[in-house]
Amino acid sequence: MNRPLPSPRNLARRLLSLGRGRGLDLSGQASFAVPAQAITTLAGPTEFRDTLLSLIAQARRRIVLVALYLQDDDAGREVIEALHAARKAHPDLSVEVYVDWHRARRGLIGKGDSEGNAAMYRDYAQRLGEGVVIRGVPVQNRELFGVLHLKGFIIDDAVLYSGASLNDVYLARHGRYRLDRYHLIRHQALADSMVGYVDAQFRGRDAVPRLDRLPLPRTRDLQEPIRRLRQSLQQAQYEGISEAPGDGDVAVIPLAGFGRNDNALNETLLALLRGAQRRVILLTPYFNLPRQVRVVIGHLLRRGCQLDIMVGDKTANDFYIPPEQPFSRIGLLPYLYEANLRRFAHDHQGAIDSGQLNLWLWRDGDNTYHLKGLLVDGEFAVLTGNNLNPRAWALDLENGLLLRDPSRRLLPQHEAEWQALRRHATRLAHYRDLPGVRSYPPEVRKLLRRMRRMRLDRLVNRLL
Repeated sequence: MNRPLPSPRNLARRLLSLGRGRGLDLSGQASFAVPAQAITTLAGPTEFRDTLLSLIAQARRRIVLVALYLQDDDAGREVIEALHAARKAHPDLSVEVYVDWHRARRGLIGKGDSEGNAAMYRDYAQRLGEGVVIRGVPVQNRELFGVLHLKGFIIDDAVLYSGASLNDVYLARHGRYRLDRYHLIRHQALADSMVGYVDAQFRGRDAVPRLDRLPLPRTRDLQEPIRRLRQSLQQAQYEGISEAPGDGDVAVIPLAGFGRNDNALNETLLALLRGAQRRVILLTPYFNLPRQVRVVIGHLLRRGCQLDIMVGDKTANDFYIPPEQPFSRIGLLPYLYEANLRRFAHDHQGAIDSGQLNLWLWRDGDNTYHLKGLLVDGEFAVLTGNNLNPRAWALDLENGLLLRDPSRRLLPQHEAEWQALRRHATRLAHYRDLPGVRSYPPEVRKLLRRMRRMRLDRLVNRLL
Protein backbone atom coordinates (compact mmCIF):
# COMPACT_ATOMS: atom_id res chain seq x y z
CA MET A 1 0.00 0.00 0.00
CA ASN A 2 1.32 3.47 -0.89
CA ARG A 3 2.39 5.67 1.98
CA PRO A 4 0.37 8.87 2.31
CA LEU A 5 2.03 11.81 0.58
CA PRO A 6 2.55 15.05 2.53
CA SER A 7 0.98 18.29 1.42
CA PRO A 8 3.12 20.67 -0.66
CA ARG A 9 3.35 22.95 2.37
CA ASN A 10 4.73 20.16 4.55
CA LEU A 11 7.20 19.24 1.82
CA ALA A 12 8.40 22.83 1.76
CA ARG A 13 8.84 22.85 5.55
CA ARG A 14 10.96 19.71 5.37
CA LEU A 15 13.13 21.12 2.63
CA LEU A 16 13.48 24.38 4.54
CA SER A 17 15.21 22.36 7.25
CA LEU A 18 18.25 22.37 4.95
CA GLY A 19 18.98 25.92 6.02
CA ARG A 20 18.75 24.98 9.69
CA GLY A 21 21.25 22.15 9.43
CA ARG A 22 18.86 19.26 10.11
CA GLY A 23 19.16 17.68 6.69
CA LEU A 24 16.51 16.73 4.18
CA ASP A 25 13.71 14.54 5.51
CA LEU A 26 12.34 12.35 2.70
CA SER A 27 10.04 10.24 4.87
CA GLY A 28 6.64 9.82 3.28
CA GLN A 29 7.69 11.25 -0.08
CA ALA A 30 7.47 9.62 -3.45
CA SER A 31 11.24 9.20 -3.44
CA PHE A 32 13.00 6.64 -5.60
CA ALA A 33 16.44 5.13 -4.95
CA VAL A 34 18.15 5.17 -8.33
CA PRO A 35 21.66 3.74 -8.80
CA ALA A 36 23.96 6.54 -9.88
CA GLN A 37 25.03 4.53 -12.93
CA ALA A 38 21.38 4.50 -14.09
CA ILE A 39 21.47 8.29 -14.55
CA THR A 40 23.12 9.66 -17.67
CA THR A 41 23.59 13.25 -18.78
CA LEU A 42 23.36 13.39 -22.56
CA ALA A 43 25.83 15.60 -24.36
CA GLY A 44 23.52 17.65 -26.58
CA PRO A 45 20.49 17.79 -28.86
CA THR A 46 21.83 15.30 -31.40
CA GLU A 47 22.41 12.65 -28.73
CA PHE A 48 18.99 13.51 -27.28
CA ARG A 49 17.32 12.93 -30.66
CA ASP A 50 19.22 9.70 -31.30
CA THR A 51 18.40 8.40 -27.82
CA LEU A 52 14.71 9.24 -28.19
CA LEU A 53 14.41 7.51 -31.55
CA SER A 54 16.38 4.50 -30.29
CA LEU A 55 14.19 4.13 -27.20
CA ILE A 56 11.05 4.37 -29.33
CA ALA A 57 12.33 1.66 -31.70
CA GLN A 58 13.12 -0.62 -28.74
CA ALA A 59 9.83 -0.07 -26.88
CA ARG A 60 7.74 -3.11 -26.08
CA ARG A 61 5.14 -2.08 -23.47
CA ARG A 62 4.49 1.65 -23.32
CA ILE A 63 5.43 5.02 -24.72
CA VAL A 64 4.15 8.16 -23.01
CA LEU A 65 5.49 11.45 -24.37
CA VAL A 66 4.58 14.75 -22.69
CA ALA A 67 5.73 18.02 -24.25
CA LEU A 68 4.51 21.50 -25.03
CA TYR A 69 4.29 20.57 -28.70
CA LEU A 70 5.11 18.02 -31.39
CA GLN A 71 5.72 20.20 -34.42
CA ASP A 72 4.66 19.70 -38.04
CA ASP A 73 8.20 19.84 -39.44
CA ASP A 74 10.88 17.34 -40.43
CA ALA A 75 11.90 16.43 -36.89
CA GLY A 76 8.31 16.23 -35.67
CA ARG A 77 7.35 13.97 -38.57
CA GLU A 78 10.39 11.79 -37.89
CA VAL A 79 9.19 11.28 -34.30
CA ILE A 80 5.58 10.57 -35.21
CA GLU A 81 6.65 8.15 -37.94
CA ALA A 82 8.89 6.36 -35.43
CA LEU A 83 5.93 6.08 -33.06
CA HIS A 84 3.71 4.57 -35.75
CA ALA A 85 6.48 2.19 -36.82
CA ALA A 86 6.95 1.00 -33.24
CA ARG A 87 3.21 0.45 -32.85
CA LYS A 88 3.04 -1.47 -36.13
CA ALA A 89 5.96 -3.70 -35.12
CA HIS A 90 4.38 -4.39 -31.70
CA PRO A 91 0.58 -4.10 -31.84
CA ASP A 92 0.25 -4.47 -28.06
CA LEU A 93 2.45 -1.43 -27.49
CA SER A 94 0.58 1.47 -25.84
CA VAL A 95 1.55 4.81 -27.43
CA GLU A 96 0.24 8.10 -26.06
CA VAL A 97 1.36 11.66 -26.67
CA TYR A 98 0.17 14.65 -24.63
CA VAL A 99 0.72 18.20 -25.88
CA ASP A 100 -0.77 21.57 -25.08
CA TRP A 101 -4.30 21.89 -26.48
CA HIS A 102 -4.02 25.53 -27.52
CA ARG A 103 -0.54 25.29 -28.99
CA ALA A 104 -1.52 22.29 -31.14
CA ARG A 105 -4.43 24.11 -32.78
CA ARG A 106 -2.72 27.26 -33.98
CA GLY A 107 0.09 28.08 -36.34
CA LEU A 108 3.41 29.61 -35.40
CA ILE A 109 3.33 33.15 -34.03
CA GLY A 110 3.53 35.62 -36.88
CA LYS A 111 2.97 32.96 -39.58
CA GLY A 112 -0.74 33.48 -40.24
CA ASP A 113 -3.80 31.35 -39.63
CA SER A 114 -3.37 27.58 -39.60
CA GLU A 115 -4.97 24.42 -38.29
CA GLY A 116 -1.75 23.90 -36.38
CA ASN A 117 0.01 20.65 -35.61
CA ALA A 118 -3.30 18.86 -35.05
CA ALA A 119 -3.77 18.66 -38.82
CA MET A 120 -0.57 16.59 -39.07
CA TYR A 121 -1.73 14.28 -36.28
CA ARG A 122 -5.01 13.60 -38.11
CA ASP A 123 -3.24 13.04 -41.41
CA TYR A 124 -0.99 10.34 -39.92
CA ALA A 125 -3.92 8.71 -38.13
CA GLN A 126 -5.89 8.54 -41.38
CA ARG A 127 -2.97 7.07 -43.32
CA LEU A 128 -1.37 4.80 -40.72
CA GLY A 129 -4.16 4.08 -38.25
CA GLU A 130 -5.08 5.36 -34.81
CA GLY A 131 -2.63 3.33 -32.77
CA VAL A 132 -0.74 6.48 -31.79
CA VAL A 133 -3.08 8.45 -29.53
CA ILE A 134 -2.39 12.20 -29.33
CA ARG A 135 -4.32 14.27 -26.81
CA GLY A 136 -4.43 17.99 -26.10
CA VAL A 137 -4.26 19.27 -22.53
CA PRO A 138 -5.91 22.68 -21.90
CA VAL A 139 -4.46 23.87 -18.60
CA GLN A 140 -6.40 27.14 -18.90
CA ASN A 141 -9.20 28.42 -21.11
CA ARG A 142 -6.73 30.61 -23.01
CA GLU A 143 -3.10 30.00 -23.90
CA LEU A 144 -2.08 33.44 -22.62
CA PHE A 145 -2.99 32.40 -19.07
CA GLY A 146 -1.21 29.06 -18.90
CA VAL A 147 -0.07 26.03 -20.90
CA LEU A 148 0.97 22.42 -20.43
CA HIS A 149 4.64 22.81 -19.53
CA LEU A 150 4.99 19.35 -17.99
CA LYS A 151 7.99 17.40 -19.29
CA GLY A 152 9.09 13.79 -19.57
CA PHE A 153 9.25 10.97 -22.13
CA ILE A 154 8.59 7.59 -20.51
CA ILE A 155 9.45 4.61 -22.69
CA ASP A 156 9.08 1.22 -20.99
CA ASP A 157 11.13 1.74 -17.78
CA ALA A 158 13.25 4.63 -19.03
CA VAL A 159 12.61 8.31 -18.30
CA LEU A 160 14.12 10.69 -20.86
CA TYR A 161 13.80 14.12 -19.24
CA SER A 162 14.38 17.46 -20.93
CA GLY A 163 12.82 20.88 -21.17
CA ALA A 164 12.83 20.48 -24.95
CA SER A 165 9.79 20.11 -27.14
CA LEU A 166 9.85 18.20 -30.42
CA ASN A 167 10.72 20.11 -33.57
CA ASP A 168 13.59 20.80 -35.96
CA VAL A 169 15.53 23.22 -33.78
CA TYR A 170 15.16 21.29 -30.51
CA LEU A 171 16.28 18.10 -32.26
CA ALA A 172 19.13 19.78 -34.16
CA ARG A 173 17.89 19.30 -37.70
CA HIS A 174 19.07 21.45 -40.64
CA GLY A 175 22.20 22.82 -38.97
CA ARG A 176 20.66 24.78 -36.08
CA TYR A 177 19.80 23.81 -32.53
CA ARG A 178 18.08 25.10 -29.41
CA LEU A 179 20.12 23.92 -26.47
CA ASP A 180 18.42 22.37 -23.46
CA ARG A 181 19.41 19.86 -20.76
CA TYR A 182 18.98 16.13 -21.36
CA HIS A 183 18.98 13.29 -18.84
CA LEU A 184 18.22 9.59 -19.16
CA ILE A 185 17.13 7.75 -16.01
CA ARG A 186 16.45 4.03 -16.11
CA HIS A 187 14.24 3.06 -13.17
CA GLN A 188 10.91 1.23 -13.27
CA ALA A 189 9.29 2.71 -10.16
CA LEU A 190 10.11 6.28 -11.24
CA ALA A 191 8.75 5.59 -14.72
CA ASP A 192 5.60 4.04 -13.20
CA SER A 193 5.07 7.10 -11.00
CA MET A 194 5.38 9.53 -13.89
CA VAL A 195 3.02 7.49 -16.06
CA GLY A 196 0.62 7.21 -13.10
CA TYR A 197 0.42 11.00 -12.81
CA VAL A 198 -0.40 11.35 -16.51
CA ASP A 199 -3.01 8.60 -16.35
CA ALA A 200 -4.67 10.05 -13.27
CA GLN A 201 -4.75 13.65 -14.47
CA PHE A 202 -5.20 13.42 -18.25
CA ARG A 203 -6.25 10.03 -19.51
CA GLY A 204 -10.00 9.68 -19.98
CA ARG A 205 -10.82 13.23 -18.89
CA ASP A 206 -13.40 15.24 -20.82
CA ALA A 207 -11.04 18.21 -20.72
CA VAL A 208 -8.31 16.31 -22.61
CA PRO A 209 -9.66 15.46 -26.09
CA ARG A 210 -7.92 13.57 -28.82
CA LEU A 211 -6.29 15.78 -31.44
CA ASP A 212 -5.78 13.03 -34.02
CA ARG A 213 -9.45 12.72 -34.97
CA LEU A 214 -12.39 14.95 -35.83
CA PRO A 215 -14.53 16.62 -34.69
CA LEU A 216 -12.53 18.69 -32.26
CA PRO A 217 -14.59 20.33 -29.53
CA ARG A 218 -14.57 24.09 -29.15
CA THR A 219 -12.58 25.36 -26.19
CA ARG A 220 -15.66 27.21 -24.93
CA ASP A 221 -17.46 23.88 -24.67
CA LEU A 222 -14.66 22.57 -22.46
CA GLN A 223 -14.83 25.33 -19.86
CA GLU A 224 -16.43 23.25 -17.10
CA PRO A 225 -14.16 20.20 -17.71
CA ILE A 226 -11.14 22.55 -17.74
CA ARG A 227 -12.23 24.01 -14.41
CA ARG A 228 -12.41 20.53 -12.90
CA LEU A 229 -9.02 19.66 -14.40
CA ARG A 230 -7.45 22.75 -12.83
CA GLN A 231 -8.87 21.85 -9.44
CA SER A 232 -7.39 18.38 -9.72
CA LEU A 233 -3.99 19.66 -10.87
CA GLN A 234 -3.72 22.03 -7.93
CA GLN A 235 -3.76 19.03 -5.57
CA ALA A 236 -1.95 16.46 -7.70
CA GLN A 237 1.48 15.04 -6.96
CA TYR A 238 3.45 12.02 -8.09
CA GLU A 239 2.75 8.86 -6.13
CA GLY A 240 4.74 5.77 -5.33
CA ILE A 241 6.22 3.70 -2.54
CA SER A 242 9.32 5.39 -1.21
CA GLU A 243 12.62 3.54 -1.50
CA ALA A 244 15.49 3.93 0.97
CA PRO A 245 18.66 4.90 -0.92
CA GLY A 246 21.60 2.56 -0.48
CA ASP A 247 25.26 3.27 -0.88
CA GLY A 248 25.78 4.79 -4.31
CA ASP A 249 22.08 5.53 -4.87
CA VAL A 250 20.62 8.89 -5.79
CA ALA A 251 17.24 9.87 -4.31
CA VAL A 252 15.02 11.07 -7.18
CA ILE A 253 11.84 12.92 -6.19
CA PRO A 254 9.40 13.88 -8.98
CA LEU A 255 7.46 17.06 -8.21
CA ALA A 256 4.60 18.83 -9.96
CA GLY A 257 3.57 22.45 -9.58
CA PHE A 258 0.49 24.39 -10.64
CA GLY A 259 -0.75 27.74 -9.37
CA ARG A 260 0.51 30.33 -6.92
CA ASN A 261 -0.47 28.57 -3.72
CA ASP A 262 0.76 25.27 -2.26
CA ASN A 263 2.94 24.71 -5.30
CA ALA A 264 5.34 21.92 -4.34
CA LEU A 265 7.80 22.59 -7.15
CA ASN A 266 8.02 26.33 -6.44
CA GLU A 267 8.42 25.79 -2.72
CA THR A 268 11.10 23.18 -3.30
CA LEU A 269 13.09 25.52 -5.54
CA LEU A 270 12.88 28.28 -2.95
CA ALA A 271 13.81 25.91 -0.12
CA LEU A 272 16.88 24.65 -1.96
CA LEU A 273 18.02 28.21 -2.60
CA ARG A 274 17.45 29.20 1.02
CA GLY A 275 19.36 26.18 2.26
CA ALA A 276 22.38 26.61 -0.01
CA GLN A 277 25.63 26.79 1.94
CA ARG A 278 28.44 27.24 -0.58
CA ARG A 279 27.47 27.45 -4.24
CA VAL A 280 24.42 27.68 -6.50
CA ILE A 281 24.29 27.37 -10.30
CA LEU A 282 21.01 28.69 -11.71
CA LEU A 283 20.03 28.24 -15.37
CA THR A 284 17.18 30.11 -17.02
CA PRO A 285 16.52 31.00 -20.66
CA TYR A 286 14.54 34.18 -20.00
CA PHE A 287 15.85 36.51 -17.28
CA ASN A 288 12.61 37.41 -15.55
CA LEU A 289 12.94 35.93 -12.08
CA PRO A 290 9.91 35.80 -9.75
CA ARG A 291 10.06 38.25 -6.87
CA GLN A 292 10.45 35.46 -4.32
CA VAL A 293 13.51 34.12 -6.14
CA ARG A 294 15.09 37.58 -6.37
CA VAL A 295 14.61 38.06 -2.62
CA VAL A 296 16.25 34.72 -1.80
CA ILE A 297 19.14 35.47 -4.16
CA GLY A 298 19.72 38.70 -2.27
CA HIS A 299 19.90 36.73 0.98
CA LEU A 300 22.34 34.25 -0.55
CA LEU A 301 24.69 36.99 -1.67
CA ARG A 302 24.56 38.76 1.68
CA ARG A 303 25.66 35.63 3.51
CA GLY A 304 28.51 34.89 1.12
CA CYS A 305 27.22 32.06 -1.06
CA GLN A 306 28.74 31.92 -4.54
CA LEU A 307 26.14 32.26 -7.28
CA ASP A 308 26.50 31.51 -10.99
CA ILE A 309 23.58 32.44 -13.25
CA MET A 310 23.63 31.54 -16.93
CA VAL A 311 21.18 33.02 -19.40
CA GLY A 312 21.10 33.30 -23.14
CA ASP A 313 22.37 36.39 -24.88
CA LYS A 314 19.44 38.27 -26.40
CA THR A 315 20.51 37.03 -29.83
CA ALA A 316 20.24 33.44 -28.50
CA ASN A 317 16.61 34.00 -27.54
CA ASP A 318 14.08 32.13 -29.68
CA PHE A 319 12.09 35.39 -30.16
CA TYR A 320 15.05 37.47 -31.34
CA ILE A 321 14.60 39.11 -34.75
CA PRO A 322 17.84 40.11 -36.53
CA PRO A 323 17.97 43.78 -37.63
CA GLU A 324 17.89 42.83 -41.30
CA GLN A 325 14.50 41.12 -40.91
CA PRO A 326 11.09 42.83 -40.62
CA PHE A 327 10.33 43.61 -36.97
CA SER A 328 7.20 42.43 -35.16
CA ARG A 329 6.12 43.04 -31.57
CA ILE A 330 7.10 39.54 -30.42
CA GLY A 331 10.69 40.61 -31.09
CA LEU A 332 10.48 42.98 -28.12
CA LEU A 333 10.84 40.12 -25.63
CA PRO A 334 14.62 39.55 -25.82
CA TYR A 335 15.17 43.25 -25.13
CA LEU A 336 12.86 43.13 -22.10
CA TYR A 337 14.85 40.22 -20.70
CA GLU A 338 18.15 41.98 -21.35
CA ALA A 339 16.87 45.12 -19.63
CA ASN A 340 15.88 43.00 -16.61
CA LEU A 341 19.37 41.47 -16.51
CA ARG A 342 21.04 44.89 -16.77
CA ARG A 343 19.04 46.20 -13.79
CA PHE A 344 19.89 43.06 -11.78
CA ALA A 345 23.59 43.40 -12.60
CA HIS A 346 23.49 47.08 -11.65
CA ASP A 347 21.95 46.24 -8.26
CA HIS A 348 24.59 43.58 -7.55
CA GLN A 349 27.66 45.11 -9.20
CA GLY A 350 29.66 44.77 -5.99
CA ALA A 351 29.13 40.99 -5.92
CA ILE A 352 30.13 40.83 -9.60
CA ASP A 353 33.32 42.79 -8.89
CA SER A 354 34.28 40.43 -6.04
CA GLY A 355 33.63 37.29 -8.10
CA GLN A 356 30.90 36.11 -5.74
CA LEU A 357 28.25 36.61 -8.46
CA ASN A 358 28.98 35.38 -11.97
CA LEU A 359 26.52 36.25 -14.73
CA TRP A 360 27.14 34.22 -17.88
CA LEU A 361 25.78 35.06 -21.34
CA TRP A 362 25.55 32.06 -23.66
CA ARG A 363 25.86 32.47 -27.43
CA ASP A 364 26.81 30.08 -30.21
CA GLY A 365 26.25 31.48 -33.68
CA ASP A 366 22.57 31.62 -34.59
CA ASN A 367 21.64 28.81 -32.20
CA THR A 368 19.36 29.42 -29.24
CA TYR A 369 19.40 28.71 -25.51
CA HIS A 370 16.64 27.05 -23.47
CA LEU A 371 18.30 25.68 -20.32
CA LYS A 372 16.75 25.69 -16.88
CA GLY A 373 17.46 24.14 -13.51
CA LEU A 374 19.51 24.32 -10.30
CA LEU A 375 22.70 22.80 -8.95
CA VAL A 376 23.19 23.35 -5.21
CA ASP A 377 26.32 22.56 -3.17
CA GLY A 378 27.25 19.59 -5.36
CA GLU A 379 24.58 17.51 -3.60
CA PHE A 380 21.27 18.65 -5.06
CA ALA A 381 20.20 19.05 -8.68
CA VAL A 382 16.86 20.03 -10.14
CA LEU A 383 15.98 18.90 -13.66
CA THR A 384 12.97 20.87 -14.79
CA GLY A 385 11.14 22.59 -17.60
CA ASN A 386 10.35 25.48 -15.24
CA ASN A 387 11.76 28.69 -16.73
CA LEU A 388 12.04 30.29 -13.27
CA ASN A 389 9.85 33.18 -14.33
CA PRO A 390 6.48 34.53 -13.09
CA ARG A 391 4.55 32.62 -15.74
CA ALA A 392 6.01 29.28 -14.67
CA TRP A 393 5.55 30.28 -11.03
CA ALA A 394 1.80 30.94 -11.30
CA LEU A 395 0.21 30.01 -14.64
CA ASP A 396 1.74 26.99 -16.38
CA LEU A 397 1.62 23.35 -15.30
CA GLU A 398 5.22 22.46 -14.47
CA ASN A 399 7.20 19.55 -13.09
CA GLY A 400 10.75 18.66 -12.14
CA LEU A 401 12.99 15.95 -10.75
CA LEU A 402 14.86 16.68 -7.54
CA LEU A 403 18.07 14.65 -7.30
CA ARG A 404 19.72 14.29 -3.92
CA ASP A 405 23.21 12.84 -4.21
CA PRO A 406 24.97 12.96 -0.81
CA SER A 407 27.81 10.76 -2.09
CA ARG A 408 28.26 13.14 -5.04
CA ARG A 409 28.41 10.29 -7.51
CA LEU A 410 26.86 12.54 -10.18
CA LEU A 411 29.20 15.47 -9.57
CA PRO A 412 31.53 14.58 -12.51
CA GLN A 413 28.51 14.63 -14.84
CA HIS A 414 27.33 17.99 -13.46
CA GLU A 415 30.81 19.47 -13.79
CA ALA A 416 31.20 18.19 -17.35
CA GLU A 417 27.83 19.71 -18.29
CA TRP A 418 28.78 23.04 -16.71
CA GLN A 419 32.16 23.14 -18.44
CA ALA A 420 30.55 22.40 -21.79
CA LEU A 421 28.08 25.24 -21.30
CA ARG A 422 30.80 27.74 -20.48
CA ARG A 423 32.60 27.02 -23.75
CA HIS A 424 30.00 29.22 -25.43
CA ALA A 425 29.46 31.67 -22.56
CA THR A 426 31.02 34.99 -21.56
CA ARG A 427 31.13 36.31 -18.01
CA LEU A 428 29.57 39.74 -17.60
CA ALA A 429 32.17 41.98 -15.94
CA HIS A 430 29.99 45.06 -15.55
CA TYR A 431 26.35 45.98 -16.05
CA ARG A 432 27.44 48.60 -18.61
CA ASP A 433 28.68 45.75 -20.82
CA LEU A 434 25.01 45.21 -21.64
CA PRO A 435 23.48 47.71 -24.06
CA GLY A 436 21.14 50.33 -22.63
CA VAL A 437 17.71 51.19 -24.02
CA ARG A 438 19.11 54.10 -26.02
CA SER A 439 21.08 51.70 -28.21
CA TYR A 440 18.05 49.53 -29.07
CA PRO A 441 16.41 49.64 -32.51
CA PRO A 442 13.86 52.47 -32.94
CA GLU A 443 10.89 50.08 -32.98
CA VAL A 444 12.00 48.58 -29.65
CA ARG A 445 12.56 51.99 -28.01
CA LYS A 446 9.13 53.14 -29.14
CA LEU A 447 7.36 50.07 -27.74
CA LEU A 448 9.25 50.25 -24.45
CA ARG A 449 8.36 53.94 -23.98
CA ARG A 450 4.70 53.22 -24.72
CA MET A 451 4.60 50.28 -22.29
CA ARG A 452 6.20 52.27 -19.48
CA ARG A 453 3.95 55.27 -20.09
CA MET A 454 0.91 53.01 -19.78
CA ARG A 455 2.55 51.02 -16.93
CA LEU A 456 2.21 47.79 -18.88
CA ASP A 457 5.80 46.61 -18.45
CA ARG A 458 5.15 44.96 -15.07
CA LEU A 459 2.02 43.23 -16.36
CA VAL A 460 3.89 41.93 -19.41
CA ASN A 461 6.70 40.59 -17.22
CA ARG A 462 4.13 38.66 -15.13
CA LEU A 463 2.72 36.99 -18.26
CA LEU A 464 6.08 36.13 -19.88
